[in-house]
Amino acid sequence: MLGKLRGFTNSKLAGVLVAIIIVPFVFWGMGSVFSGGNTNNIAKINNNSISTKDFIDHINRSRINPDYIKENLDNNILERILSDLISKDLMSMEYKDLNVKVSDRSLKLNLQNDINFLDEEKNFSRLKYEKFLLENNIIAAEFENRLKNSELRKRLFDYIGGGIKSPYYLQNKIYINENKKINIQYYDLEYAYDKNISDIEINNYIIENGENLKEAYIDFSYAKVEPSNLIEINEFNEDFYKKIDEIENDILNEVSLEDIARKNEIKLQKRNNFKFVNEDDVFKEIYENKDKKEIVLKDKDNYFLIYQITKINNLLPNKNDSSFKDKVKNRILLKKKFDLNKNLFEKIQNKNFNDSDFDNLVKNKDNLNTGIINSINDDKLFDETSLKLIYELPKNSFVMVSNKANNIFLAKINQITYENLKSTNENIQEYLVKTNINLIDDIYSSYDASLNTKYEVKIFNNNIDRIKDYFK
Repeated sequence: MLGKLRGFTNSKLAGVLVAIIIVPFVFWGMGSVFSGGNTNNIAKINNNSISTKDFIDHINRSRINPDYIKENLDNNILERILSDLISKDLMSMEYKDLNVKVSDRSLKLNLQNDINFLDEEKNFSRLKYEKFLLENNIIAAEFENRLKNSELRKRLFDYIGGGIKSPYYLQNKIYINENKKINIQYYDLEYAYDKNISDIEINNYIIENGENLKEAYIDFSYAKVEPSNLIEINEFNEDFYKKIDEIENDILNEVSLEDIARKNEIKLQKRNNFKFVNEDDVFKEIYENKDKKEIVLKDKDNYFLIYQITKINNLLPNKNDSSFKDKVKNRILLKKKFDLNKNLFEKIQNKNFNDSDFDNLVKNKDNLNTGIINSINDDKLFDETSLKLIYELPKNSFVMVSNKANNIFLAKINQITYENLKSTNENIQEYLVKTNINLIDDIYSSYDASLNTKYEVKIFNNNIDRIKDYFK
C-alpha cells in the first residue's frame, strides 16, 4: 500500500491525471444525482467514510475533462480516480496518527525558496508567483495546499526511512556482487547446429507446411506511356501532358484500363502468375503494390507507368525453384536451432546438464573460447541481460547467453574471484547510497505490510456503477 502511495507522483496514474487536465470543468448539478449526500458512501477506510459527494468534489478539483472520463469508463478511469482519493485520505489519516505536521512558517519558507519564484537577485518575486497561478489557472490556497501535502508526504517518508546508514558488510556485498571477476568458457552454438538438410527433409517440410508456404502470384496488365507511343513524337510537350491529364480523368471516372488503352492507342502487356524475384524496378513496384485493385498511373521521370492488377493467386512455388528451396532450407534450419536451444535450456533449468553433456556438444575444442568478465557492466563478451543472469549464478553453473550481435552461446562459469571494497575506493559513496536505498526499500515494504493490517479499505461498487451510468 505504502509503495503505491509513495510512488504515486511518479506513477502512470499521476501522468494520466496531469495529461487529462485539458480544461477546467465543474459538474454542475451532478451532486443532485446522489440524494443521500454524505450517507451515500462510495468507499470506507476503517470507520471513515468517503461519500459520493466527496468523490464528485475530488473529480471537480482535479478538473478532469468529462469527455475523457466518458471515453475511458471501460478502462476503469473512475476506479483509478477513486484510488487517488483513497490514497490521499489514507495518508491524511497517517499524518494525523503519527503527528506529522508542517507549520505555516515552514510552508512559507518553502514557497519563498522555490527557484521558480525567484527573481534575478534570488529574492522571492510575488509577481512571478501570481503569474504562475494565473498561467496554471489555480488559486493560491489550492496551490499552497498541494505544497503542504507534498511536504507532509516527504516528512512521512523521512520519518519512516530517515537516518539510515548501512553497515560496511552490506556495502561490501553489493560491491562484490557487481565487481567480481568471472572466468567463463563459452561456445558459439552456430557450430552445434545441424546445417545438413536433405531433399527428404525438404519434401517432408513442404508436405507438412504447404499451406503456409504458398506465395502470392499476380496477373496484371501494364504499359510504359511515352511521348513516342502517345503523341507519336519523342518530346515531353504540352500535348503529351494534356493526354496524361485526360488519362487521369478517365481513371477517376472509372473507365477500364482496356478502354483507356484503346482510346489512346496504347499497347498493353500482360503477365500471369508473376512473382517478383530479380527483375527490373518496374515489376518490383507493381508486385509490392499487389493489394491495389485500381488503375495506377505513376510518373517515372522519363516515362509514365500505367498498370492494373487483375488477380492474386496464392500458389505453392515449384519445388525445384532455387529461391523457394533456399527459403524452405532456412525455415528447417531455424526450427533445428530452436529445438536445440529449447532442449539445452530445459536441461539447464532442470539441472540435468553436466560436464559430459558440455564436452559431447563441443565437437571441436578449437571453437571453445575462454574469457574474463571484470564486472556486471563489462559487456565486451555478452549483452546486458546475459551479464545480469551470469552474475546471479555460482561457480560451475551452465547458462545460455547472447552478445550484442544476438549470437547464442552455451557457457560455463569456471572461476569467480573478488576483492573487498576498500575505504579508499573512489566509488565507496556510490555503494553506500545503493545499500541505503535497498535498506529503505525493505523498511518501506515492512511499513507497507503494516498499513495493510492497520487500514481496511472497502469499496461500494454499486455507487461507482451509478456514477458510470451518469457519464454514459
